[in-house]
Amino acid sequence: MSSIPGEAVTANKKYSALFEGDSNLALPRARPYAVLTCMDARLDPIKNAGLADGEAHIIRNAGGRASDDAIRTLIICYKLLGAREFIVMHHTCCAMEYFTNEEMRGLLANSLEPAQLTADGFRDSGIGDGSLVPGSRAGEFIEWLPIADREQAVIDDVLRIRSHPLIPPSIAIHGCIYDLTVGKLIEVEAATKAGAIS
Repeated sequence: MSSIPGEAVTANKKYSALFEGDSNLALPRARPYAVLTCMDARLDPIKNAGLADGEAHIIRNAGGRASDDAIRTLIICYKLLGAREFIVMHHTCCAMEYFTNEEMRGLLANSLEPAQLTADGFRDSGIGDGSLVPGSRAGEFIEWLPIADREQAVIDDVLRIRSHPLIPPSIAIHGCIYDLTVGKLIEVEAATKAGAIS
């Protein structure tokens, strides 16, 4: 049994004891934009973009990709919550760069056990020893949105958002890459140009 839920509850007791309240946080947010970024635990998009708590909407998924659900959330951000600009923020050393759709589908077909990242990419461990949970081919029907080219992925995501019929041309969309090694946001100019207000 994992101790993580218990640790989270204990940590929250300490946090809540010092909590001064968020009743003054604006809805819509103080800064009228939303950030679409990766779920990677090494990223802190609030600090990376120079924001304070509650100043912008943060949407996170694997790779910071413009999936259907991410776009649904961005639409809610502007239509109901006042966002007027979007930032698509990918990052260096992203796990989404280390596999293809075919590899992910093959890993899932082999086993539902966690894979390990090796020098040769993600690999199942213990295949053939009978200890693994059997795999499933259900992964064949999912687009995993891996990243083959980091900069192009930012451009593609901005273009996908820009071309969506429910995103008005008055929403500016910016594209950038966060370099984990130096803590710097690097603008992807072609993405920002593609996402400019028309």
